[in-house]
Amino acid sequence: MDTLTRDLAPLPDSETTANGLPPPGAPDIDIARAAPMRPIIQLAEQRLDVPASALVPYGHYKAKLSLDYVQTLADRKPGKLVLVTAITPTPAGEGKTTTSVGLSDALNRLGYASTVCLREPSLGPCFGMKGGAAGGGRAQVLPMEDINLHFNGDFHAITAAHNLLAALIDNHLQWGNELDLDPRRIAWRRVLDMNDRALRDIICGLGGPGNGVPREDGFDITVASELMAILCLAPDLADLERRLGAIIIGRTRKRAPVRVSDLGAEGAMSVLLKDALAPNLVQSIEHNPAFIHGGPFANIAHGCNSVIATKTAMALSDVVVTEAGFGADLGAEKFLDIKCRQSGLRPDGVVVVATVRALKMHGGVAAADLSTPDPEAVRRGGENLRRHIENLKSVGLRPVVAVNHFQTDTDAEFEAISDLCQALEVPVALCNHWAEGGQGAEALGRLIAAELERDPAPVDLLYDDALPLEDKIRAVAKRFYRADDISLSPAAARSLAEFTELGYGDLPVCIAKTQYSFSADPTLKGAPAGHRLPVREARLAAGAGFVVAICGDVMTMPGLPRHPAALSMSVDPDGTVHGLS
Repeated sequence: MDTLTRDLAPLPDSETTANGLPPPGAPDIDIARAAPMRPIIQLAEQRLDVPASALVPYGHYKAKLSLDYVQTLADRKPGKLVLVTAITPTPAGEGKTTTSVGLSDALNRLGYASTVCLREPSLGPCFGMKGGAAGGGRAQVLPMEDINLHFNGDFHAITAAHNLLAALIDNHLQWGNELDLDPRRIAWRRVLDMNDRALRDIICGLGGPGNGVPREDGFDITVASELMAILCLAPDLADLERRLGAIIIGRTRKRAPVRVSDLGAEGAMSVLLKDALAPNLVQSIEHNPAFIHGGPFANIAHGCNSVIATKTAMALSDVVVTEAGFGADLGAEKFLDIKCRQSGLRPDGVVVVATVRALKMHGGVAAADLSTPDPEAVRRGGENLRRHIENLKSVGLRPVVAVNHFQTDTDAEFEAISDLCQALEVPVALCNHWAEGGQGAEALGRLIAAELERDPAPVDLLYDDALPLEDKIRAVAKRFYRADDISLSPAAARSLAEFTELGYGDLPVCIAKTQYSFSADPTLKGAPAGHRLPVREARLAAGAGFVVAICGDVMTMPGLPRHPAALSMSVDPDGTVHGLS
């Protein structure tokens, strides 16, 4: 693989990231705040050969690439694409985003022009469970506070465009309902980028004739919006508007589908989304480029950053490192069957992130006991890692395992993982990028670089377009989840039949289920088999181009935990934020 030599001039000693940062273990926000940043125009010019005229700056350290410039990159030879996925997540943490940033920094240290492509964090998890989602330790993207909060306004634009459509639907009902929309069969719910369980199901239009037509409605979180999926799959503005017009918002009283184009709303929605479609450029702590764009969740949507950001980065870099949400059963599967199927992308390498702590949880160890050495628990929990490796190999991928190191890990516990990987004939690297930045992931970088030098292997999708929708769900359940079969509720079965009759039977499926298990039961850790996947509901995302199968108790509007991260956040009079880590 040819390498590029766009080396950024070294920083003065007083500004290097090796000096002046808080020690490992300090809060992420303190490390991020202490890290010097390069002006984004300078970084774009020197790291990516992107001229200042192609940037739309959002302050000194963030920018969007103009869509006009992005279109000029279409004929460039793309770089290699590395997918970072993980074992089934646990409360112990795996560190997929941290590993993605650390790997990209490591590849740059090894002489490759590497860019990392990530999703934008949602305010819901930031103020709910996580408290931040821009990497961790010395493997972070900057400016961390901006990225975790309002960033460049993309999520607000999606929320506004989505709710504009909702308002236009209710306005259409108010003023005569020329399309004969059945208020009982409107499928377009409202969205909010916050966890708010009280809004899951509501009644709107109360208060008399002047306040609209009373009907049942509800809210999803913004990252579950079909507009989020569309933004992340559309290659340009023309395709964005076409996809918006194809959205089915409901049915007439005769049960005929009504689309956004029938309402005439796609133009106004495109106006609100035109700036959001442009990819966002920021930097890592080590001053390497990072595109952060789009943010669909992998447990309720397709879990990948935007196609336009990935392809832009590939046109500008030797290697692009991108992540897919949660475990490989969700993120990697949807990366292949939805993002790759629609975009023509294929990964040249794949990393599976694991931790000793998480594998011990899969092996039955309680959270309070994770610091106690237990190689046997690692071996038991290693069956979860085995399952993900076998799944990825079954579609032609050649995974590399990254063990994200924690200070309480022992040599014997890592040896248990190494023995499993050796038996499965996959390379494994112990990584310490959280504490050491890119230097701590160089071993992983060398393994990936060696993989990228090999002839590319053909990568399969899990099912053909022509397979019936029910059988597509069954294929994912059996091949990746190791379920015996699926169970369709009567409502889900009727919906799938209706979608097929309307001409959407060739679409891929997007499984919405818990991220905490291969099954639909979050309590089943490890590598459960022989279960059934219960599909309670099916939703058609005609504009995004997939059918959502909602399984088990998964919610498209999460709730806040008993002690939300928001309760630990504050801001000083000088604007200094606390608790966002």
